[in-house]
Amino acid sequence: MAALPQRQTLTSQVVKALTERIHSGQLKPGDRLPTEQELIEEFSVSRTVVREAISSLKAAGLATSQQGVGAFVLQSGANPSFRIEGTSLNLIKDVISVLELRIALESDAAALAALRRNDEHLVAMRAALDRMALAIDKSEDAVSPDFDFHRTIAEATGNPHFTHLFSYLGSLLIPRARLQTFRYFAPDRTEYLRRVNREHEDIYHAIHRQDTEAARSAMRLHLSNSRERLRLAMAENDGH
Repeated sequence: MAALPQRQTLTSQVVKALTERIHSGQLKPGDRLPTEQELIEEFSVSRTVVREAISSLKAAGLATSQQGVGAFVLQSGANPSFRIEGTSLNLIKDVISVLELRIALESDAAALAALRRNDEHLVAMRAALDRMALAIDKSEDAVSPDFDFHRTIAEATGNPHFTHLFSYLGSLLIPRARLQTFRYFAPDRTEYLRRVNREHEDIYHAIHRQDTEAARSAMRLHLSNSRERLRLAMAENDGH
């Protein structure tokens, strides 16, 4: 069984291990990744953790899935010039830093999406929200549909630079993929995720009716809520 450092979430450790294998050439482009069951047994984690880890690799452009076949290495992953280390996001202060980046990036993206979105974007956003609601009901973490919702907003801007940056950052932009953020927002994870999805619904409806300022404000509020609660949690921790 692989050892799991306490400062890393289970998901981030699986992602880190597989990414290292890809970068080292142990897993080459075209190779099939270990099956879900193999990863569950190797890391002693749940199926949900494994699926979120594979979603993170896909979001980073390192893997792709074939329905009914499995996940495969997409590329060797040459290191880009701009890089945020996933493992650093286990620290609350680093999660806050990424949230500040998201506020700057995604608030204007939401406004542009409201102006430029088409019917396909709306369908994709709606599908992501419905998938997230279903995952919440099934007590899953729902990182993948959460990411898909935000990525579709980036795509709806019509500006490829938003999409490229967002695709690179991947699910690093979803704080709970690295940190159990629900502990700072609500008594339990389900309540927290439902709150998150209600905020998503506000963003979606503003984009749907093409209200640029409402979309910008809803996105800023959504991300600022997370940032401010984490700031409070960090202040309380420092005070002990």
